[in-house]
Amino acid sequence: MVDQRGELRLRSMRVVTPDGTRPATVAVSDGRITAVLPHDSAVPPGVPCEDFGADALLPGLVDTHVHVNDPGRTEWEGFATATRAAAAGGITTLLDMPLNSLPPTTTVAHLRTKQLTARPQVHIDTGFWGGAIPGNTADLRELYAAGVFGFKCFLSPSGVEEFPALDEEQFAGTMAETAALGALLLVHAEDPHQLATAPQRGGPRYADFLASRPRTAEHTAIETVISHARRLNARVHILHVSSVGALPLIAAAKEEGVRISAESCPHFLTLTAEEVPDGATQFKCCPPIRESANRDALWAGLAAGTLDCVVSDHSPSTVDLKTRDFALAWGGISSLQLGLSAVWTEARRRGHTLDEMAVWMAAGPARLAGLSHKGAIEVGRDADFAVFASEETFTVDPARLHHRNQITAYAGRTLRGVVRSTWLRGSRIADHGTPSEPVGRLLERSA
Repeated sequence: MVDQRGELRLRSMRVVTPDGTRPATVAVSDGRITAVLPHDSAVPPGVPCEDFGADALLPGLVDTHVHVNDPGRTEWEGFATATRAAAAGGITTLLDMPLNSLPPTTTVAHLRTKQLTARPQVHIDTGFWGGAIPGNTADLRELYAAGVFGFKCFLSPSGVEEFPALDEEQFAGTMAETAALGALLLVHAEDPHQLATAPQRGGPRYADFLASRPRTAEHTAIETVISHARRLNARVHILHVSSVGALPLIAAAKEEGVRISAESCPHFLTLTAEEVPDGATQFKCCPPIRESANRDALWAGLAAGTLDCVVSDHSPSTVDLKTRDFALAWGGISSLQLGLSAVWTEARRRGHTLDEMAVWMAAGPARLAGLSHKGAIEVGRDADFAVFASEETFTVDPARLHHRNQITAYAGRTLRGVVRSTWLRGSRIADHGTPSEPVGRLLERSA
């Protein structure tokens, strides 16, 4: 709802800006924020004004860790369903991971295939990470020039045969290339040797699965990443940190000047190993959900700035792949539509604020990806917003999710915070959980 000049005003008693939360009126013109004005500012004649009362106006969330799986495994998830779910959950920008789709995003031709598939389907703005696998180092420069935001690699098996892990020599060569390009290298950091020597017992017991993915696998792999990043002065990012033991390693590297950042995910911050029932493989992910005390320490690392952002690692599959055997079930948690409410439920309980949420789930991921026009309510940014009723609660009903496969570790949980509406470049793209037609754009990295 904008006038013919593309102007709009959005008003709330709680506008969450980089300078704090305050009553304000946000002026929008042609999809960009042009001013953040006093709450009682006069609205020019003919300019529409939406007043959200006490509902908070947050910047649209940015999720830099999403597995869309389209094309090739669209029965797991597709651009239409993933971005509908994201819009319903207050996310206005996502970056798609390079694996689980067929083909993976490891060449420019594969990137173009993915872009062609995505373009008519996306409800929110969507960009792409490239993939680094054995044998494609020579492709990385061209992929980077084609607009991917950086590159993802694995140090242990990815779970799909078309996206193999890098051994240490290959990893060093890949990082040397990304350092030469000035590109960000994202790392799934679990050491394969530590995993191979851990006890491997199949079956429904979560305790057995947890033992098969020891903390030391994360710690050893992160030490390897830091060592190479220090030597090469490379930009590196540790994906989905689950173990508190990783935090001192990352903090020390940052203090030393290593160009490293790290993320965690809603499931590590809200769920605990103690509450996972045996056979409940909707809770399976790699690295795994760990114990309650570990969760507490991750929150401390987030508050201290050791962890830079919170992103979903939305990695869905069909229901049949979530067999009761933890060794055989697909590892991944679906949370695109629920991440904001899940994290806020726990954050609020711990005394954190919506200002912090905006840093962790909007500004931080936008900064990671170099999306300077996203992630904050300030002049010059895209007019992307989530209207959030922070004190309202709801119980998660999988049937009401827009994910293609309505299976989630959050089923039956009561969460606090309801996304009333989501706005992309000044247009409402979801209203009370119902997305509109796809109007998202494909994003490419700026030079």
